[in-house]
Order: sequence, then C-alpha cells, then structure tokens
Amino acid sequence: MDLALLRTFVTVHRAGSFTRAAALLGLSQPAVTSQIRTLERQLGRPLFLRQARGVTPTTIGDELAHKAAPHLDALVEITETGLDEDSSVRTLHLAGPPEFTAERALPVLTELTGEDGQGFALRASFGNAEETLEGLAAGHHDLAISTARPRGALLTATALCDEEHVLVAAPRWVEQIGSGKVRRTGAPVLENLPVVEVHESLPFVSRYWASVFDSRPAASGAVVVPDLRAVLACASAGAGLAVLPRYLCAPALERGEVVALHEPAVPPLRTYFLVVRTGTLAMPHIARAHEWLQRAATEWC
Repeated sequence: MDLALLRTFVTVHRAGSFTRAAALLGLSQPAVTSQIRTLERQLGRPLFLRQARGVTPTTIGDELAHKAAPHLDALVEITETGLDEDSSVRTLHLAGPPEFTAERALPVLTELTGEDGQGFALRASFGNAEETLEGLAAGHHDLAISTARPRGALLTATALCDEEHVLVAAPRWVEQIGSGKVRRTGAPVLENLPVVEVHESLPFVSRYWASVFDSRPAASGAVVVPDLRAVLACASAGAGLAVLPRYLCAPALERGEVVALHEPAVPPLRTYFLVVRTGTLAMPHIARAHEWLQRAATEWC
C-alpha cells in the first residue's frame, strides 16, 4: 500500500475535511479526493461518508486510522530527527494571546533559540483563541497557546496552567467605596465605578461577576483597549476597576499602584492549553518547545 495514500488518509481523518487536509498537505482538493478514492478502491470499502460540511469516517476508516496513524507519526519522527541533525536551524511558528505569550512563553522559548545544535528560530504571532486555533489547523502555526480546548482529531491539546483573575482598582477608588465593603455588600457597591476592559462585551469582568457574585455587571466599559497590559496601565492611572490575571498585575499590587478590591475564597480561574496538530510532536523542535513550556508552567501555577 502506498504510504503517500495513507498519509493523505490520516490527514483527512484528523482534519475532518478534504479541503483542510489539502491545505495541510500542500495539495489541491481534487488531488486529495482522488487519493482517497484510490485507497478506497484498493481496500474495497468506503473510508469516509461525504457530508455538506466535511467528512465523517466510517467504522473501517476509524479502524484504519487507529492502526496506521502511530506508524506514520513514527516515520515522521525518524525523518524529522534526521533533518534536525543535518539542518542548523529549524523555525518554530508560535501563536497565542499577546499578554501571556509575551510575558510567559517567549522568555522561556528564547532560551532555546541560542542552544548550540539544538536551537531553533522563533516566529510569534498574536490572536484570540478562535484565530489562533484556526491558524494552527490551517498549518500557519506549529504550536499554539489557547484558552479554549479544541474539538476534533486534527488538534491535540495539553493543559498548561491555570490563571487566577483578580478584581483591582487604583487606591483612590478603594478609599471612595471603603476598604472591605465589597466583601460585606458584594457587587452593588461597585455599580457606579467605571470599568476598564479589553472588549465592549466585558469578557473578564462578566466572567468574574458570574463566578463570584452570581450576577452581571451593571456598568459599561469606560475604557476599552485590546491588551491586558494597557488595561493594567489605565487601571493604575485611576480610570476604573479591572479584572486581570494575577501574574500580570502582581508587581503593581506589590508596589501599591493597584489594590485588590475583593479576595474571594475561590477566585475565578482560566486554563491555558498547549495545542499542536496531531502527530507533529514527532518533530523535535516542536517537541522541545512543548516540553520547555510545560516544565516552566510548573512554576507559574
């Protein structure tokens, strides 16, 4: 059996679409369709059910993928290991949210770029979870950091770390509403405070209110800026309250530039995932980056 046909089959099985598989393989969609039909003729059984949106594997297709995929991944590992030894530098394309990627991931991965004989070139791009996962699935990135766990077989996710969210504001707002009043009276005391957020929908504040106060925030965004580092700067300057990751605002809390308005017994958490296309951890430069980020994350939690 032609290994190229099996490679195309496994890619389609993981992608759930001839079109998406074609993009990953660098082939045309008709070429992928033709290869799958050839493999089906050789086996004498249908491997996929064609649907309006993508394809669904048959029982035989699932069985073949289960048997073939590990061996194809092992062949990729052998091939890529050889390439890695012969090539001076491989390039890792990383994508993730701007703040976490800049503050957490990049400082860790830049240590790998200088390793003699083991390093790689690094290219980073920023985006939200949807954009990042779509880019990874389309082959634009090698490794993604996401706050959403992907569905389907094309992408494989590993939990990286949890991020604690903190409700903060400049000291003058604490003086105005009174220290400890949020703990005693809850959300109503905060209704008249302006809000600093990353989006008009107030994703961080809304999540905090739902988790801690079991309600929705009454205020709208006074300042909306699409970067949590800018949100922190505005909150420190007195623009209003904000909900921020603790790792990001911890130095400002220590310096007294912002104050935690509330310390709930169970703070809201958000999980980050490391995501790759299934099978690509066989590539040494991706595997090293994945391993280093997981190792570093043990100190972040």
